[in-house]
Amino acid sequence: MPPTTQIVSLRVNGDAVQVGVPSHHTLAEALRYGLGLTGTKQGCDKGDCGACTVILDGAPTLSCILPVFEAEGRDVVTVEGLAEGGTLHPLQDEFDRHGAAQCGFCTPGVLCSAAALLADNPTPTLDEIRAALSGNLCRCTGYTKIFVAVEAAAARLADTP
Repeated sequence: MPPTTQIVSLRVNGDAVQVGVPSHHTLAEALRYGLGLTGTKQGCDKGDCGACTVILDGAPTLSCILPVFEAEGRDVVTVEGLAEGGTLHPLQDEFDRHGAAQCGFCTPGVLCSAAALLADNPTPTLDEIRAALSGNLCRCTGYTKIFVAVEAAAARLADTP
């Protein structure tokens, strides 16, 4: 028997959307395959790597292990939703300035985790940044440039009226 399709209503990057997906899909699959938001990566599909991290109701969430129906009616922010209009989020800009993204596969999840951190704690310490990003694995950067970029973005955001 083919999988049952369901219509799920979400608020994604500020827009109310409905997406028809198989009932067994995760939020990551609904975002990628139902809505075409391919910034959310599918890495391990077990919640171990953090590449799929999105912001759900203000909290970083592993979208590869969250059944899509559990996100029904909730606010989802993906990496595509961090920028406003044509202006990059300071995190995105600082990642570029500091070379914090190399292959880029982990970057969307790291950016979402860092954005949630800065929304909750605008002046984090280095240890707080490390703890907030501890669920995001990167095989390329060695993390130092990521931490520097998050610190620089926090400083920029602190200077913004």
